[in-house]
Amino acid sequence: MAIHPTVIIEGEIDIASDVEVGPYSVLRGKVTIGSGTRIDPHVTIGSESTEVVIGQRNHIWAGAVIGGHPQDLGYKKDLTRLIIGSDNVFREFSTLHVGTVKGGGQTVVGNNCYMMAYTHLGHDVHLGDRVVIANNSHLGGHTYVEDDVTIGGMCAFNQFVRVGKASFIGGGSIVVKDILPFTRALGNHAVCRASNKVGMQRKGYSPSEVENVHRAIRIILMGSTTLEEGVQRINSECERSPAIDHFIEFIKSSKRGIAK
Repeated sequence: MAIHPTVIIEGEIDIASDVEVGPYSVLRGKVTIGSGTRIDPHVTIGSESTEVVIGQRNHIWAGAVIGGHPQDLGYKKDLTRLIIGSDNVFREFSTLHVGTVKGGGQTVVGNNCYMMAYTHLGHDVHLGDRVVIANNSHLGGHTYVEDDVTIGGMCAFNQFVRVGKASFIGGGSIVVKDILPFTRALGNHAVCRASNKVGMQRKGYSPSEVENVHRAIRIILMGSTTLEEGVQRINSECERSPAIDHFIEFIKSSKRGIAK
């Protein structure tokens, strides 16, 4: 364990033997950090009333604040959590808040995510695996981001928005409704504009599946007057597959409405 002598440690801190903690960092409250994780200088993790669990081989860069109190007027210093998986990168001055009791009690980050400088995850946010968020993008409370999503810089997400898997959000977008899986979205307010063919190809989807999903997206965005009509057409015109099933279920379960 390589902990700089200027580090402040207060509370129930459980750190793997090979974790590195840089100068002037602060670890407070109930904190668990897995093997291979590196914490750079001037990082703050946890508080006196939170629990932070960090997996293996994460890299937290200088100035980040991990597991701070929610920016929620109803928060009463309840013991809530931030759960982080493995192999993630949190660049300079990124901020992640713990959950709230009314939101399920925890904020969750999956594995192999990359948060660039000055990005923010609000309380009760859930990130899937392999999510990339570019500089200065902010996710409001309860935002749910599925696997393999890429978010450009300077984006803002309203509370409770869902972002479907393998989608791409263009820089400078303001997202107030759900973003369909496998699409490219852009704008203020952001709307789904096309299928994310390149992103799907990079994630290993076969050419036939990419075209199958592309057909379903065109039906929803351009070929139907209502979502219900679009789902009926997809069921009759597209080959059933896990990707198509997920696409349909995402539409049916949307509460904020689809950005189209």
